[in-house]
Amino acid sequence: MRHDSFRNWKNGFETMDGDKGKSESTPGKKNPFGKLIGIAVLALVLLILALNSTYEIKEQEQAVLITLGKAQAVTDPGLHFKIPFIQQVRKVNTTIQGFAIGYNVENNEVDEDESLMITSDFNFIDVDFYVEYRYSDPVKALYSSQNPLDILKNISQSCIRTVISSYPVDDVLTTGKNEIQASIREMILARLAQHDIGIQLVNITIQDSEPPTVEVMEAFKAVETAKQGKETALNNANKYRNEQLPSAQAQADGIIKDAEAQKLERINEATAQVSRFNAMYEEYIKNPVVTRQRMFYEAMENVMPDLKVIIESPDGNMQTIYPLESFTGNGDDDTSSQGVTPSNRTPEETREP
Repeated sequence: MRHDSFRNWKNGFETMDGDKGKSESTPGKKNPFGKLIGIAVLALVLLILALNSTYEIKEQEQAVLITLGKAQAVTDPGLHFKIPFIQQVRKVNTTIQGFAIGYNVENNEVDEDESLMITSDFNFIDVDFYVEYRYSDPVKALYSSQNPLDILKNISQSCIRTVISSYPVDDVLTTGKNEIQASIREMILARLAQHDIGIQLVNITIQDSEPPTVEVMEAFKAVETAKQGKETALNNANKYRNEQLPSAQAQADGIIKDAEAQKLERINEATAQVSRFNAMYEEYIKNPVVTRQRMFYEAMENVMPDLKVIIESPDGNMQTIYPLESFTGNGDDDTSSQGVTPSNRTPEETREP
């Protein structure tokens, strides 16, 4: 372009010189077109140079300034200058971008080559992922590899299959999704740190997971229904337990209090019996014979309340020893009818049978 501009200048000047010669040789005639063409060419060259010496970086962009094959990152947004035809600029979008694994984003169709995987319990399952990324280093993103996005996709697929193969199918379908996503993200970050291609993983999420066939899908739905029934039964059982525990605890407290009351009552009764026995023993030591007889008669009275002790002497007289009859009323009549009175008792008659 510089040669063309120089040639244009030269032709313009030659034209101007020719026109000048003609004007000198032909007095009274002027040709200003050659001069105007030269000025226009010069202005065009200056405009091209001005346009090639500036470039603009937007807010969500970073640029790589290449000077004679040496790359340098330019991260500040705004208008920047460069040397025309010597320095080149390549821009990189630093916003969060993403791609799908296992399905097509445009028509939402499943890609079985990417989505079909095997779990740790040897079940096949279709799992779809969405990977979010951004360019963290524009120089490495442009020059560390030929296509860093393909490298990220291959790393993601490898890590996904590795993690999915270590979990059972129930975890992949239901409760283990968060843990699986976290494990895959950590593994991808470690792989990217090894390759250092200037791409940063922002997030990876499971979009959908389901069995590959209708029959298996129905079986898994039945399993999920059974699990929900199990949870409902457990919730009902816990509710019934929470309702019954207070009343059962109250009954248990009542039984414990009654037992403690009976315990205290029996202890007091036993203590009283011990005191009574000790007092009786003291009297027994003082007069063993009389005390023994008294204890015998009291025991017999308790065993047989209607018992009467009658002693017959060798001479044929009979006397009632126990219970003691009243000195008035029927007691005297009964004693007289038997022919024996308390005053007529002999020492032999008062002995124990």
